[in-house]
Amino acid sequence: MSNRTTMTEFLLLGFSEVWELQMLHFVVFLVLYLAVLVGNLLIITAVALNHHLHTPMYFFLMNLSILDIGSISVTIPKSMANSLMNTRSISYAGCISQLFLFVLFVATNVALLTIMAYDRYVAICPPLHYERRMNRRDCVQMAASAWTSGILYSALHTGNTFSLPFCQSNIINQFFCEIPKLLKLTCSDSYLSEVAVLAFSACLDLSCFGLITVSYFQIFTTVLRIPSEQGRHKVFSTCLPHLIVVSLFFCTSLFAYLKPTSNSTSGLDLVVAVLYSMVPSMMNPIIYSMRNKEIKAALRKLTGWRLFTQE
Repeated sequence: MSNRTTMTEFLLLGFSEVWELQMLHFVVFLVLYLAVLVGNLLIITAVALNHHLHTPMYFFLMNLSILDIGSISVTIPKSMANSLMNTRSISYAGCISQLFLFVLFVATNVALLTIMAYDRYVAICPPLHYERRMNRRDCVQMAASAWTSGILYSALHTGNTFSLPFCQSNIINQFFCEIPKLLKLTCSDSYLSEVAVLAFSACLDLSCFGLITVSYFQIFTTVLRIPSEQGRHKVFSTCLPHLIVVSLFFCTSLFAYLKPTSNSTSGLDLVVAVLYSMVPSMMNPIIYSMRNKEIKAALRKLTGWRLFTQE
């Protein structure tokens, strides 16, 4: 307990010791962060203000945009602030909060992506049952279940991780507080319990990925029977990029959490962390809005209304 209470802060990984490269990192992350923020806020606003988009698919999409904003806001601003102020520190309480919120958003994201794949499966494969299976009450319950499971999942991992004594070092070889890197700082064999929980969680994630894959396989099989080439192209152009992003997210996150960790800084670890913590948040608005005629029409209407009211 004494070792844990004396740990007042951690040192995160800096992208460079050179000030100019630190500023480059700040600018690049700022541009990416603003792009994610603007893209997802536009989706949330369009869905919230356009009653034509008050359907299950767009309801889940709005939740996904909230999660994307949350997950990237937990890690990126702190990393940018450290580069700007030429520091690497994060407080003990700040690390707990960052880990809890990041795992919460990511875990809820996994559950929601599984629900969204099921929603698309019901809409395309047995469309006559869509209204009954995806009514308003059931959609709210499914979204609430995703958020609740994310909170419980995150509380379990955060509590397990920070109940361990940290006495090896206070240097985290990552640009945010990540469970595998924190486990390397413990000085007790009890960290194996958290490793076991991570392994069990990986099985759950693989199950979710399996359900998503099966859903899209059924969708693709059904779509291939559609005589309209335009209809097939519309479904494939949305589903394939989404499946690729989901696959990238699952593969990189599983690799980051299950591979043997080392005490040294690895460029591969950094790339993998950027891929699963940033890329899905950037790609989801593009896949779901820029390639969606209804969202684009809603955004044009919203922009025109604002311009008209300002005049």
